[in-house]
Amino acid sequence: MVERSDRNASTAPSPVFSGPHQVPDGPLTLLMIIPTYNESENIVPLIERILALSPDYGVLVVDDHSPDKTWAIIENYQKTHKSHVYLLHRFHDRGRGPSGIEGFQKALEMGIPFIGEMDADGSHAPEDIPALMTGILGHDGVIGSRLVPGGKEEGRPFSRTLLTRMANIYIRIVLGMKYRDITSGFRIFRNEVLKTIPWNRLVSRGPSVLQEILYILCLRGYRLREIPITFRDRILGQSTLNGKILRDSLKKMLLFRKSYRSGTFV
Repeated sequence: MVERSDRNASTAPSPVFSGPHQVPDGPLTLLMIIPTYNESENIVPLIERILALSPDYGVLVVDDHSPDKTWAIIENYQKTHKSHVYLLHRFHDRGRGPSGIEGFQKALEMGIPFIGEMDADGSHAPEDIPALMTGILGHDGVIGSRLVPGGKEEGRPFSRTLLTRMANIYIRIVLGMKYRDITSGFRIFRNEVLKTIPWNRLVSRGPSVLQEILYILCLRGYRLREIPITFRDRILGQSTLNGKILRDSLKKMLLFRKSYRSGTFV
């Protein structure tokens, strides 16, 4: 999901949060945030794969009022399933940056010990989550990485794979971070770590929010670890990533370096 415009933001309603109609029996240890925009084909199978892993796992879908009514599918699911499935239905200030930020803020309000995020398009396999949870032991957060030994990509054209690798090299050089897959959107963090992020002062409107959060945590000395995953190309739906969004995201790295190293926000 990427940046989208809002013409009627001033008149749009505030985000609406909802949960299951029947209270689940067990506690909630891990909450995976899934930003969505037109993911009606993908979302329920993805949720059920996550829930099948552990009764302690849950999902927070952050939907930007998708025209295909992804949000309505989640509302119906909440009526008929006694599981940890939550929805933050947003109506304005839409985009990957604001939706991710509001998702993390809501998850922190809920007080969940571990909070993660992943894509809705099937590129991130829920079956990798247990390995991420094991990997976070002794660390402040983990990154699902396709670029460390054991990690890989499947089904992507060579041009996209090359673009991913070049973008990560560029970001590592500009921001001075040691991680290989800085563009990965498959991560899990400890609650207390995310509480230190200045959420209301983040500047990202698009996918660069992934790097902005990671950069702040690195500057603050938190210990993060990369865990190998298999990244699969989208099977259903259509990606809205384009050249303009990619260029804007890469330009943001220079802004992050200038702002955060000077101590403006951190």
